[in-house]
Amino acid sequence: MKLVVLSGAAGALAVAFGAFGAHGLEDKLTPKTMGWWETATLYLLVHAVAGLTLGFQTLVSARPGWLMVLGAGGFAGTLYAMALGAPTVLGAITPVGGTLMILGWIDLTIAGLRRR
Repeated sequence: MKLVVLSGAAGALAVAFGAFGAHGLEDKLTPKTMGWWETATLYLLVHAVAGLTLGFQTLVSARPGWLMVLGAGGFAGTLYAMALGAPTVLGAITPVGGTLMILGWIDLTIAGLRRR
């Protein structure tokens, strides 16, 4: 159930961050940094839903969900931070989160193939 809790929190944060970006940061971010913000929000929300779904799923291990949610947190977190002015060196961490999300999808695919 920890995965469900974390995924639910990630979904709520994604909606809140999306609204904050659209209404609170529209005049403060450049088009480039707003793009980072929007990408982070989209990926966080999509992977929160995936993690939530897998958290309720009993046919597949929770590992793909953990990979997706933790990856989305790292990916989105670094993009949010850079959009708000953190050093762009954090961009070196962003691909780690992306890789974890991809591994989560691959792990889910392999689990599905094994259940056939």
